[in-house]
Amino acid sequence: MARAWIPVCAVLMLLCGSACATRDARRPNFVLIMVDDMGIGDLGCYGNNTLKTPNIDRLSEEGVRLTQHIASAPLCTPSRAGFLTGRYPIRSGMASQSKVGVYIISAASGGLPNQELTFARLAKEQGYSTALIGKWHLGLNCERHDDLCHHPSAHGFTHFYGVSMTNLRDCQPGHGSVFSHVHTHVPYGALAAGALAVALLHARGAVRVPRRAALGSLGALALAAALFCAFRGTFRELNCFLMRGGEVVEQPLVLENMTRRMTAEALHFLERNSEKPFLLFLSFLQVHTALFASADFRGRSAHGLYGDAVMEVDWSVGQVLRALDRLQLAEQTLVYLTSDQGPHLEEISERGEVHHGSSGIYKAGKSTNWEGGIRVPGLLRWPGGFPGGGREISEVTSNMDLFPTVVKLSGASVPQDREIDGRDLLPLLRGESERSEHEFLFHYCNAYLNAVRWTPRDGSAVWKVFFFSPIFHPENSSACFHTHACFCTPGYVTYHQPPLLFDLSRDPSESRPLAPDTEPAFHAVLAAVAEATERHRRGVVPVPDQLTLGHMLWKPWLQPCCSHWSRLCRCARDRQQGEPTLSQ
Repeated sequence: MARAWIPVCAVLMLLCGSACATRDARRPNFVLIMVDDMGIGDLGCYGNNTLKTPNIDRLSEEGVRLTQHIASAPLCTPSRAGFLTGRYPIRSGMASQSKVGVYIISAASGGLPNQELTFARLAKEQGYSTALIGKWHLGLNCERHDDLCHHPSAHGFTHFYGVSMTNLRDCQPGHGSVFSHVHTHVPYGALAAGALAVALLHARGAVRVPRRAALGSLGALALAAALFCAFRGTFRELNCFLMRGGEVVEQPLVLENMTRRMTAEALHFLERNSEKPFLLFLSFLQVHTALFASADFRGRSAHGLYGDAVMEVDWSVGQVLRALDRLQLAEQTLVYLTSDQGPHLEEISERGEVHHGSSGIYKAGKSTNWEGGIRVPGLLRWPGGFPGGGREISEVTSNMDLFPTVVKLSGASVPQDREIDGRDLLPLLRGESERSEHEFLFHYCNAYLNAVRWTPRDGSAVWKVFFFSPIFHPENSSACFHTHACFCTPGYVTYHQPPLLFDLSRDPSESRPLAPDTEPAFHAVLAAVAEATERHRRGVVPVPDQLTLGHMLWKPWLQPCCSHWSRLCRCARDRQQGEPTLSQ
């Protein structure tokens, strides 16, 4: 009798094994959330006790909190390129050789090259529904106003609802203009001075300039000056617009309720795709200036308009988490929340209001590789994939790590034909490994290697070496108020020989540089970092710079315009979407 049961048990075990394998192999959904310019010191789960962020804190309580999570760059454009591709931005040409490290004009020709692979493209190939809602800031067009060669759809996002640029001051009436600081962004003065110098040398016979080249250059400068004067007053119409897919549906962009509208779009996407695997990248326009908050949140925080905006972001995160619960998707969805870099400390309104967040105990902020500029929140929750419960991981991780993590979990293979600098987070998240795979991390200021972080395999120290550092203004600050952002080029930095050395495990605020007479390992650390830096430099293959002046200047033929220039690029076609009910 017992023998008769053996085949039955075997069949049952096989069936159970097959079912269990299918269940275990089920691929997760992804909700990847990125806040713009939010400081690590803005969140309750990272120590803030004056700004209420209960929904983001819930992610920390139910998931894992990374305490040494590093952005791949301290500026929006390169950081987002590194996040999406898992590669240092310099490998894709998304690291500028000049002062300006981000796009400030939508009708520019630079952008994330199409040969770069994003996690969205690889997930889409595995059958995932993919969407980007919010900020892109990685280019739009190449040769025509509608070729969309750098558009999110060219990089794996089937659905796009958001802005191709960033939320500039010009996008909110009464908040000033990016042109208030245009001399810090575009070297018009240098160009004019250079043209005048060449003209004088030509007149004296010191150099000879062909007539056609001279007339062409003067004509180009005159055209640029005329266009600048003509369109400075309509910059909001030209640069601040909302897109649905490849179509401009609102121009100029109306910001006040934009977070509510983005939230509604995210909820619709979740509902439409609840029966199949999906990847949602929710990329907030907040809390980048120009600051805004809907009427329900204005005046609710103790930190002015900036705090109101953070609270609205927190509300939106709560709406997404509740939707996952309602749709019974929480167990099988990996949720990740971060900021693209640290707070923009130079953001002070024209009325003197503080419009920036907090770096907490860390030094400086956005546009620098001090910890305040690159150490960002890193919260992950996936109840069905790794234990949470408020665990803390202090190992070095990077926003580039999301690329291999998402790619592997989606069922795709990490590309072998290119260098991938991110490392799979799952061994750390699942407790299978206690140490990060990042022994060295390289911190770039635009295209210039600024600092190196070294975590030796056999020790507890976290060494950080600076080759140069920004010149702060005023001197007693940790910001560059004279240029509105810190730059990386000569005249704006101090070069260090020998390099500055810090041990972040003992001095996370980077307040006490070490010296040979106080740190026995000083020379050994610098030697190890120099050797790793040389290996890294040899592995960086030169590629076209996507942030040259030619790639960043306004080109009329690339200008997106919803009304074909007939009514000064104005439209409001996207008011049919409802807004979610406000709940706390």
